[in-house]
Order: sequence, then structure tokens, then C-alpha cells
Amino acid sequence: MTRYYVAGHRGMVGSAIVRALESRRQAEPSLQLITRERSELDLTKQAAVRDFFHQVRPEVVILAAAKVGGIYANATYPAEFIYQNLMIASNVIQASHEVGVQRMLQCGSSCIYPRHAQQPIREAALLTGKLESSNEPYAIAKIAAIKLCESYNRQYGRDYRSVMPCNLYGPRDNFDPENAHVIPALMRRFHEAVQSGASDVTIWGTGTPRREFLHVDDMALAALYILDLPVRIYADNTRPMLSHINIGSGTDVSIRELAGMIARATGFRGRILTDPSKPDGTPRKLMDNSLMKAMGWRPRIELEEGLAATYRWFVENHSELRL
Repeated sequence: MTRYYVAGHRGMVGSAIVRALESRRQAEPSLQLITRERSELDLTKQAAVRDFFHQVRPEVVILAAAKVGGIYANATYPAEFIYQNLMIASNVIQASHEVGVQRMLQCGSSCIYPRHAQQPIREAALLTGKLESSNEPYAIAKIAAIKLCESYNRQYGRDYRSVMPCNLYGPRDNFDPENAHVIPALMRRFHEAVQSGASDVTIWGTGTPRREFLHVDDMALAALYILDLPVRIYADNTRPMLSHINIGSGTDVSIRELAGMIARATGFRGRILTDPSKPDGTPRKLMDNSLMKAMGWRPRIELEEGLAATYRWFVENHSELRL
């Protein structure tokens, strides 16, 4: 029997990892999945986390819990973002070590990389320049989580690994207009345009910036792939103080192209307009996923296919979403 604890199982990433583990359990009936609701376990409370770990004693830990939010939330609550994310990582990693957990996977974010990192962004770009100021506190906490894992590996011989996904989308995404990222924000806008019979939809900026997207179910499979790699293969492809691995699709699309795909997924047949008076942001953001490819992993879900599936999920769960 292998006991997996997934921290953050209600979030988009954590729930996708739970789905992947539940699918795996069909072939491995002895796999035991451990989760806790936020109301049952506050991961920012050290004593509570320690007590929980000593009680359930998981064998494998997947750390997908985090306080997340958009630009407005990061700018308004920077202390909460850095404190809560630092505490979650510190508490879970230390408690795991205390009860003898040897294997862990920590899920990070591409925001760890410098704002002006060379494209496509390689793992080695970490700590080579200034971060994006809008979410710097969050990014600092996620960098600290990587370094916590590496430090426990170096000092205690643990096998704690970190993965850094590109922009994710899929079931259980955040469709709140204040905090949503580009895909759920556009999906909601096109959906509402169809419902109201609007003749056009305007997207921010020129539509020319390029972004990379990966379906969260692909990310979950990639994360478990990294977790399951033999120690020798993982060690041969990383370094003790540069051990995180990018997870991406390897391709990018313009925001205008993305809007066209979402229009097709939602059935919108009107005009798509741009508003060049609004900021474009970074011209391009693409992760270098050559390391993952070299280790044998490829994404399975094409963007247009994934967008259509995500929209179906959005419609089916509309009444329960974060809107």
C-alpha cells in the first residue's frame, strides 16, 4: 500500500492530480489517497500540520496548495501572498521530513523566472534577473519552496522534486472577472456574448502577444511522470541546486489566435475586435520544455481540443463556479 497525500486537492492543479491518481488506482488498488479540506487543516499553522502528518504518516506528498490570485489581488494583499505561501511550503516540507516522507513533488509557477528572461525560458534562468513586480512576493515564496526542497535533499538525502508549469487551463479554473487568467476570462466573455446576442467581443491590447498554454490534466500526468522517475534518471538531468523542471506544451499562440479558438468553442460568430489602448504585457512567454522531452514526456491534449472540453465543463458547472 502506498499512501499519497495531496495538499491543495480542491484547486485546479490539485484536483487534476487527484483525478490522475484515482485513474491509477484502478490498476493499483492498494494506492491510498489522503486529502483534507481547508476547514479541516490550515496548512499555514505549523502545529496543526505537524499533528496531521504524525497522525496519517503519508509515504508520498504532492504539494499543490497555494494562495493564488490575479494582478489586483497580488497588489492589494502582498503580505498575505508571501506569508501564506512561505508557511504552507515550510510547514508541509518540514512535517514531511519529520515523519520520514522520502518522496515529494512540489508544484510551482513560471512566475519564478525573471521578467526579461530569454525566450524560451530555460530552468537555468532562475535567479538571473529581476522578477515581475506585480507578483514578486508570490514568486519569492515559490522560489523559496524550490530551495527548501533542494536543501532537504542536500542535507537529509530526501527526494523532493519541483515542477514549474506554464499557463494552465481546464476544469476548476477561476472564472472570476477580477482574478481570472486569460483563458477563463475570455471564455466567460465569449459565453456571455453568445447568451446576450452581442455582435462583437473586444479583447485587450493588440492581440499580438504570444503565450503558451497547457491543459491541467496534461500537467498532472507530467507531474506524476517526474515524481515516478528513477532517482538516477532525475539526478542525471538536474543539479542539486538547479533541480526544478519546466512543464510546457512547447508551442505558443497569439492572444488573437487564442480568442478565435475560444470563439469557435463557445459558438460565437460575431466580430473579434482589439483595443490597442490597453496594455499588451510581455510580448512573448514560452517555457523551454526540452528537458521534459528528453526524459520522454509529451503533452497529449491539443489546445483547441482542450478549450472545447473546458467550455463544456464550464457550461455544465456554471452555477457552482467562482464567478
